[in-house]
Amino acid sequence: MEPLRRPNERPDRLGIITHGSLTKGVEMKLDAGESIEDVVAGTFVVIQGEKYDFFSMITDVRIDAANENILLHPPPAGDGLLRQILKGSGTYATVTLKPMLMMRNDGLQELAEILPVKTVPSHFAPVARATAEDVARIFGHEANDGGNRYFQIGEPLGMPGIPVCIDLERFVERSNAVFGKTGTGKTFLTRLLLCGTIKTGRAVNLVFDMHSEYGYNARKEDGSTFVKGLRELFPHRVQVFSLDPNGTRERTGRDPDCAVYLYADQIEPEDILPLQDTLNLNETAAESSYLLQRHFGRNWLLTLLQTSESELNELAESIGAHPASLGALRRKLATFERYDFFKTEPSAGKRDVLDDLLEALSNGKSVILEFGRYDDLRVYLLVANVITRRVRAAYEDMTARYLQTQDPADRPRQLMITIEEAHKFLMPGIARETPFGKIAREMRKYFVSLLVVDQRPSAIDEEVLSQIGTRIIAQLNDDKDITAALVGTRDAGALRQVLASLDSKQQALILGHAVPMPVVVQTRSYDDAFYRAIRGPERSFEELDNEMKNLFN
Repeated sequence: MEPLRRPNERPDRLGIITHGSLTKGVEMKLDAGESIEDVVAGTFVVIQGEKYDFFSMITDVRIDAANENILLHPPPAGDGLLRQILKGSGTYATVTLKPMLMMRNDGLQELAEILPVKTVPSHFAPVARATAEDVARIFGHEANDGGNRYFQIGEPLGMPGIPVCIDLERFVERSNAVFGKTGTGKTFLTRLLLCGTIKTGRAVNLVFDMHSEYGYNARKEDGSTFVKGLRELFPHRVQVFSLDPNGTRERTGRDPDCAVYLYADQIEPEDILPLQDTLNLNETAAESSYLLQRHFGRNWLLTLLQTSESELNELAESIGAHPASLGALRRKLATFERYDFFKTEPSAGKRDVLDDLLEALSNGKSVILEFGRYDDLRVYLLVANVITRRVRAAYEDMTARYLQTQDPADRPRQLMITIEEAHKFLMPGIARETPFGKIAREMRKYFVSLLVVDQRPSAIDEEVLSQIGTRIIAQLNDDKDITAALVGTRDAGALRQVLASLDSKQQALILGHAVPMPVVVQTRSYDDAFYRAIRGPERSFEELDNEMKNLFN
């Protein structure tokens, strides 16, 4: 028997509201004709109140009975008729909903303002599945605003064919994070986000590609097939810089756009801080680098590496350092001398690759920095720190010039820096001193943001976590990591339940600055259909560049 419907009620009804509160959410009794197994946590529904439509998320599902005797004496397995009679009256299902946003439903829904939830719907308000129009109204659509603001990241869980978009304008203006345990597809999620920012021109990107997964063809995580890199999808807007040009050439059959060399006199003591744990340096040894810099300036590391073991005591005495600590610092940093990209001669008069990198970013081209065979964490931490420090200083100078001239032509391009193993740069105790920590805390006003990719959010400094604008969270198992990933968010308890229901592949919870409400998505596939969609109509780099200049002017 069909449930009675009130006038103007949506046809795809699931049930009616029976209980609830503003703080704990509302409860829906599922209609007898609906299967509880079709109701999925994270799915969107719309509660049709008397004055407002409440856009809501399913956070919990449970079964119940009107009389405990039914549960004590259940119908026999073969008595299907009795089970059907009891369904909906003697036994029923209750679904917990969390209203996220509300809009007036007085016939002018297209013009109605989307409001935060400040009340609850009345008893017996009908609940229906959200439609594609409902989702587009809340999250936007790729066709909106000239096609360069919204980007489809996936589909709502249990709602195939309905796109969910993130607002890239809001996404790039603050630092963001992709969290998830190993094997949950963090790299593919990151590729999707990078593709969106490159396609729309909302930001230029600097990607520290530790495992050479972003520039050219890379294998899927299951190793079955290869997927295209960003350099192949956007040949005129992406450049590959490589610490291992021979390895890049052998792996891809192509030369990188630029071979990267790092000189010892380009390194500063603050670049060494994230290496303390990795190199097993104590605080005294790390502090010795500052004593060396005070005496020898930018040549501090050259001087240390060129000092023999027999001369260390004399050097330690001259700068006021402990000989054993200075010796430990020399031995640990000397390991970099065996790498081809690391140069111990003075950099004066040599080509500065970091200037080439900054020029590429300034010209609107994203840079993928490949590490090739140097996928050692020590190398990754050192190189990423050195380059990011230079980039941060350059953007501070460009912003100062822009504020002085107020000329739109001097406005720096929005830059997003992507780092994996982010907790190594942002752990408590060193985050305040590293370039990445400074960017997370204060670089928004300088047009620089971070995209943090990590499997251990609990190891990241809480102050940095509080600055994260948008979080994309795949499956996490550790309670400490789940707590850290949700720190500072409203309704963390309900969202924990949603996180617990995620599959290990292609599912993620998105919340924060770039979406109007938390949403669980089946993430977009990174395949041939995506390649065709992301390329779109062929436009030259100059056309895109002029379009973005006009947008920001």
